[in-house]
Amino acid sequence: MGKSHQKGWVLVRGKKWYGYFRRTVLDPDTNQTRTAAIPVALGLRSEMTKTQAREKLESEIVRLTGQTSEDGTVKSGMVTFGWFVRNRYLPLKQADWREETAKIKTYLIQADLVNEFEDVRLESFDKFTLQHHLNRLAKIHSKDRVLQIRSYMRAIFAEAVDQDFLSKDPARMVKPPANLREVDRTTLTWDQLRAALAKLDELSLRDWILIKLDMSNALRPSELFPLRWRCFDDVKQVLDIQETIYKGKLRPFGKTKGSLTKVPVAGVLAEELVEWRAQLKKQGKDTSPDAFLFPGRFGGPMDSSNYRHRVLHKLADELELPKLTFQVIRRTIATLGKTKGHVKDIQGMMRHSKASTTTDVYMQSLEPEVRSTINSIHSELMSNGTKEPDPWEPDTTGRRFPGGDRNFAAQGKKPLETRQSVVSEHRKSTNPNPVRGVVLEFATKLLQSSGRGEC
Repeated sequence: MGKSHQKGWVLVRGKKWYGYFRRTVLDPDTNQTRTAAIPVALGLRSEMTKTQAREKLESEIVRLTGQTSEDGTVKSGMVTFGWFVRNRYLPLKQADWREETAKIKTYLIQADLVNEFEDVRLESFDKFTLQHHLNRLAKIHSKDRVLQIRSYMRAIFAEAVDQDFLSKDPARMVKPPANLREVDRTTLTWDQLRAALAKLDELSLRDWILIKLDMSNALRPSELFPLRWRCFDDVKQVLDIQETIYKGKLRPFGKTKGSLTKVPVAGVLAEELVEWRAQLKKQGKDTSPDAFLFPGRFGGPMDSSNYRHRVLHKLADELELPKLTFQVIRRTIATLGKTKGHVKDIQGMMRHSKASTTTDVYMQSLEPEVRSTINSIHSELMSNGTKEPDPWEPDTTGRRFPGGDRNFAAQGKKPLETRQSVVSEHRKSTNPNPVRGVVLEFATKLLQSSGRGEC
């Protein structure tokens, strides 16, 4: 049994020495200070004597009791996870978050972390507990959400270490699970986009112009719906994005620093916007500079969520599209647009702060483009370095044979035989002295020179 000393006491528990001392801590239940006996693992009994254990305890007491807060109470890992998040983490971070961002992040932290570990003490966490929880989240949530939670988890415990509530970060080595649910990467084709526009042209002039503008400029819905007539310059044919909207509230800022800027509008589309304004005037609608381009029933901006369910989802069902949302449209334009301009041009159109966001998140690999690339590589491999046509061009009947307009029957050869003969002729023309023949000839001369030319 342990003996009390002025600077704590030590005793053996199992195979280890443990030290205890008293200090004032924050009670996580009452949020009041109280005196508690703090245990400290000192080391294996087989590796240190009792005197050495006492000496180590003294050094630990000096180290730990130096971690005091402004009111003089000692910080300790005995506080609960929920208390730390609400009283030490969120107050520091929320000042750097925008109002809407703070609501979303606070909700995710509460739903996926605090609800699970509300009453667990900080000192009770270890890598296994946190990794196991993240693995369970990966089975029910998307990849992006799991990665977000891992980021919040690591930030919270890093802050606990930084504020001296913990001496070691249990979340530092937590890794994202290997098998994560992939996020939606749906993209459409040009024909599907045209079909959607054609259908809207039959139903509503407003919706036709609205979606056509969204498709042409890959606008976010938060940027599209609050556009006013003062934002449209029909002479210079540009749109000046001046504000965004979120849950009915107009904001003088965008998602990124480059969100609020002037963007060019296609010439034909600019003329159609002028015609749309004239159409609104005939209907007695407000077309003043402060009026919205696409007003709702009461003159204000339309709700993007309502529009998505009422127009886009219905359109996807009628045309049997895999999916149709503003995000799908934006991803599709970024993907299809990579054949129309440079990556930096697409980044400028999307108004991303980083090109990696454009290429890694929005641009998708399409099977026809991959096949075209493979065919180009094959053609280059089979060529002799000159700009000749691909010897395996398809004919009008869809068959593939050398020379493009020659058929196998006329040559009296089977397709495989013809291919082999063409490849053989190609090799002779590009390499008249095969490497193997050169090596054998060199070996023969070497043997003859050494007197071993004959058996």
